[in-house]
Amino acid sequence: MIKFRKSIIVLITLMVHVLPSLGQNNEGSGEGFSDPTRYVTRSTMYGVGFTNVFDTYLSPQEYKGIDFRISRETMRMTKLFDGNVSVQNFFQADLGYTHNRADNNNAFSGLVNWNYGLHYQFRLTDNFKLLAGGLFDLNGGFVYNLRNGNNPASARAYVNLDASGMAIWHLKIKRYPIVLRYQVNLPVIGLMFSPHYGQSYYEIFSLGNASGVVRFTSIHNQPSLRQMLSADLPIGDTKIRFSYLADLQQSNVNKIKTHTYSHVFMVGFVKNLFRVSNKQATFLPPAVQAY
Repeated sequence: MIKFRKSIIVLITLMVHVLPSLGQNNEGSGEGFSDPTRYVTRSTMYGVGFTNVFDTYLSPQEYKGIDFRISRETMRMTKLFDGNVSVQNFFQADLGYTHNRADNNNAFSGLVNWNYGLHYQFRLTDNFKLLAGGLFDLNGGFVYNLRNGNNPASARAYVNLDASGMAIWHLKIKRYPIVLRYQVNLPVIGLMFSPHYGQSYYEIFSLGNASGVVRFTSIHNQPSLRQMLSADLPIGDTKIRFSYLADLQQSNVNKIKTHTYSHVFMVGFVKNLFRVSNKQATFLPPAVQAY
């Protein structure tokens, strides 16, 4: 009986002294549910579409075919500017299989793209907001021509600073909530790796003739654009996202013209998560949504 009473006293002491201090640490330090930076909107998408690939380093012809793509995105609020700035982390990878107009040659193409940036959110109404900001835009990939002998492949490597904007609209159709988003990214300034016309990669990497293969880029020689239109439809604690992506990349550097025009329809899942010491829960009050 005496041991039982001692156990009760110890338990009450812990409840009185320890638990309140834990609550103060969570709220005061911004580590608890009151911290909006811990709420994350995450999506994973898969898609297929049409692509048009052109690279005069390999061929004077356009190659058209199919594009397979995967993307992963996270968005959350930050503490910048009184909590009105969100951060976006977006990764995508695609693989294309194309053929020329005469249908006597094929090519493979691939590109990995990573964007990381900040947007200031202008909440115009409770249901509609505009976002404006900038992104760090990193790209790397290849085009491989199946019939070329001397120069069968062309590398793609470039980095940009993009101007970016979004419009996000929360609406209801007969009490069914839908989220519509449109985003556009425009490269403003950057650097691109490109061999000179007729120069082999053997000359660049083995003989050291690398002068001028890294060029400054801007709208004048890399007029490119990425656009995405999406709709989120909720099913329980998860949302299904349907989206259309127009990825329009082109350049004219070192007398080599390239473009990759891709139009892709994608579908995937969106989850609203709360980060608690590496644990996650699907709870997200609307007042602190980044999305």
